[in-house]
Amino acid sequence: MDLAHVHVLLNHFPVIGTIIAFGLLVLGILGRSGDVRRASLAVFLGLALVTLAVYVSGNGAAENLCKAPATSDEPCQDAAVSRALIDAHESAALLAFAAMELTGAFAWLGLWRFRRMGSAGRWNLATVFALAAVTIVLMARAANLGGDIRHPEIRGATLSMPPHSAGASLPFARAVGATVTGATWIWPTCETLHFIGLSLLFGITAMVDLRVLGWMKPVSFQALHRLLPWGVLGFGVNLASGMLFFVADPDQYTHSAVFQWKIALVLLAGLNLLYFTLFDAPWSIEAGDDAPPLAKFAAASALVLVVGVMFCGRMLPFLGDSF
Repeated sequence: MDLAHVHVLLNHFPVIGTIIAFGLLVLGILGRSGDVRRASLAVFLGLALVTLAVYVSGNGAAENLCKAPATSDEPCQDAAVSRALIDAHESAALLAFAAMELTGAFAWLGLWRFRRMGSAGRWNLATVFALAAVTIVLMARAANLGGDIRHPEIRGATLSMPPHSAGASLPFARAVGATVTGATWIWPTCETLHFIGLSLLFGITAMVDLRVLGWMKPVSFQALHRLLPWGVLGFGVNLASGMLFFVADPDQYTHSAVFQWKIALVLLAGLNLLYFTLFDAPWSIEAGDDAPPLAKFAAASALVLVVGVMFCGRMLPFLGDSF
């Protein structure tokens, strides 16, 4: 099993799942059901996590198709596969990925507001609704272009053009990558933002998890819960800067087992965050209380996962094939 298998296995979830989650959101709004709204927001957050795995595995799938690095301008060895179609699909997927991650971010914020205030707020639901509608369109376009790659019977003749004709502009994803590597200030700026985001993420995670594990008992979980948006903001900064690194030079990450472990740990950490957002057990921890065993397990695993993500990221130049 390689990244191509992962891509084929997961790539339908963001497309179909977004439609299902959007339908749930509409039903929740029309039916005035807070539970259905929360369910839709949770599904959006889960889809945002899955979409990360779908996007980063796409370059491995492209390389398998062409038997050459995904960023190469050389034509594919298989005459039935068009490098131009792969580039178009990658560019559409990048836009869809960005829209999905924004939807997931506001969906999590809605879940956080549900926990603290009993309602996501009209502005939050309206934002998720608008972003989800845009995401559905972008996901459908990316999926359609992905299907064109291996199905010449459904694509138009104009889509079989050479990868880059003389004087033609780069596809969107490749243009973004070229900008990141071409401008001397962008990469170091992203590195700086990446460490700032990591500090926010780890700092907030450590405080919340250590309280659940028994430290800082005079502080209630509800008091620390209000800090979670700052931790999620740190994760968002890390995700944005990290994806710019990936888009700039995906080939150096594609074959790195350490990078693949890092993405897997990120997904598990995201699921762990859902526990502290949705479940009542940690929320009921008052000042001086001891947390239940399940909450302690979730807190301990969260610390392990975050440290694991940090370790894998730092070890990319040493244990993987990156840089």
